[in-house]
Amino acid sequence: MNPRPIAVKPLKNYELLITFKNGEKKVFDMKPLLSSPLYAPLENRSLFNAAKADGMCVYWNEDIDLCPDIVYTNSYPVPNESAANIWGSIPER
Repeated sequence: MNPRPIAVKPLKNYELLITFKNGEKKVFDMKPLLSSPLYAPLENRSLFNAAKADGMCVYWNEDIDLCPDIVYTNSYPVPNESAANIWGSIPER
């Protein structure tokens, strides 16, 4: 079983900085999912910025959440966290 998300920070460009129970910090790109009817409401930045993590999954409301295994396996490690703090986003891979 993959580690579960314990904290999430919405970033610019529809990405999420996620902290997992094992201490890893990774970035998950939501852009490919926004074309799906389930995730299309997240194009509203106010809703997108309301992301939460509860130790099991990342979610926005009772209708919109992310599978924690998909989030973990389809995210990339933070290359330089200090850059994320300065720019408000993770540098391009």
